[in-house]
Amino acid sequence: MISYSPLWETMKQKNISTYALIKEYEIQSKTPYNLKHNKHITTATLEKLCTILECTPNEILTFE
Repeated sequence: MISYSPLWETMKQKNISTYALIKEYEIQSKTPYNLKHNKHITTATLEKLCTILECTPNEILTFE
C-alpha cells in the first residue's frame, strides 16, 4: 500500500500549503483529497509535486 505521509512533512519543511498547491501551482483540487486518503495519483502529478517541492519521490510517498 502506498502512503503519502512523508509529503505532509516535506510540505511543512518547504512552507508550502495545500492551498498554495491548488492556487499557485495549479494542482487539481481533487489531488490533495486523494493524497490525504492514500488514493491514486498519476506519475505526472507525482513528477509535478517533486518539481514544486524540489524533492524526490521518496520525500512524498512510501510503500507500506
